[in-house]
Amino acid sequence: MKLFDVLVAFAGLSLLLLLGMALRQRLRWLRALGIPEALVAGLLGLLIGPFGPFPIFPEQVYKVWSQTPGVLISLVFATLFLGQRLPSPGVIWKRAAGQTAFGMVLGFGQYLVGGLLVLAVLQPLLGTNPLMAALIEVGFEGGHGTAAGMGATFRELGLPAGETLGLAMATVGVLTAVIIGSTLVVIGRSRQWLEQKEEPTGAASGSAELLQQIAEEDPFSAGERLAIETAAGTSDPDDSGSMTIDTLTINVALAGGAVGLGILLKSGITALGGGLGGADTARLLSAIPVFPLAMVGGLLVQIALQRSRQNRLVSAAAQASIGSLAMDLLITAAMASLNLPLLEENWVPFIALAIAGLSWNIAAFFLLAPRIFRDHWFERAIADFGQGTGVTATGLLLLRMADPFGRSKAMEAFSFKQLVFEPFLGGGLVTALSPLLIVSWGLPRFTLVALVLTLLSMVFGLQLGRRPQPR
Repeated sequence: MKLFDVLVAFAGLSLLLLLGMALRQRLRWLRALGIPEALVAGLLGLLIGPFGPFPIFPEQVYKVWSQTPGVLISLVFATLFLGQRLPSPGVIWKRAAGQTAFGMVLGFGQYLVGGLLVLAVLQPLLGTNPLMAALIEVGFEGGHGTAAGMGATFRELGLPAGETLGLAMATVGVLTAVIIGSTLVVIGRSRQWLEQKEEPTGAASGSAELLQQIAEEDPFSAGERLAIETAAGTSDPDDSGSMTIDTLTINVALAGGAVGLGILLKSGITALGGGLGGADTARLLSAIPVFPLAMVGGLLVQIALQRSRQNRLVSAAAQASIGSLAMDLLITAAMASLNLPLLEENWVPFIALAIAGLSWNIAAFFLLAPRIFRDHWFERAIADFGQGTGVTATGLLLLRMADPFGRSKAMEAFSFKQLVFEPFLGGGLVTALSPLLIVSWGLPRFTLVALVLTLLSMVFGLQLGRRPQPR
């Protein structure tokens, strides 16, 4: 790979992002749907990609684009906890228990319905690869970044189309989450499931005008895209968001150190597995992606800074900017290098899995959310529906539509939930390990475990819902 090809690839991605940003600003309906500019840029890149109608770059540039997501996703996850003031575990759990339980029901249930559909229908009739049972959670809960980052894992385990299918699933999730979620908000208002108190003095004159205003705002701003995406706490009060060269350099170094810790953790896990289980176990463990371990590395770095009282070295605003830039480049590169022929070969099982995952999320929203959440069930559930179907920013958009004045306090619970949820599902360790578990356990056993975890999460959530409401 030549340096010139890398430079051309980066320049091409930058140009696509600028075009995507300009197009999103010009087309009001893209903003109303909450489609991020990176996804618009990626779809434009698909037109000039190797399988698009207008391929304009050399083949080497497309190779750079295809390898970019696996690198950038580790940087994205490394920044998630850096710069966030971590509350005590007791505070986190007290505020986020119900929200976490509902999120686990959605996440583990996506593995369950995917496994059942592949086992009962798709594998007997179409010979579908068992690894496709993981695609609903990878695409819906994980999103574009996770799907792109797990491409190498899917390829090593025998599903070359895994990255393409995951990206397509994530795109379907974003679109359906906004469309269906907005419809649910309208239904909730008509059924009076939402908070109906008088609007505060000085607020917008009507909810319709406010909803229109929210739709016109950018729900994927830098602050919401990553800083709120984890919402692990509050940033340093002295952090005004200004950034010097020294500040940026230090924060990039800290994020790089977190990635380095993730690489060391993977090497240690692989070596330990090889020593205990032999060469086959080591080869299987080598397929673990680095990005969830980079998130662990970022958490360790943040804990070390917090305990040594060196919080001033890390900036939440800088980490959010670093992660946001990496995510934008990642989504654009992944979509632009999408392998469309692989999608064509698997379009029937893909559509079936997408419908099954969406049906599960809607069923959980109506049947379980009112019984798990003791108060403001609609506002709390719509945020998780948006995240569990699309991305975190989609959940925030829907929450702002349902509760524009923040009366339900759902934002606080949703924010603290990320600390408990993200390390495991939605791109965390469970998401990263799911393809390996399907291969090592077999899909029947994996689906049985998903059933048990879904039921346990459901029972736990229902028990929380039965507790008396605190004053």
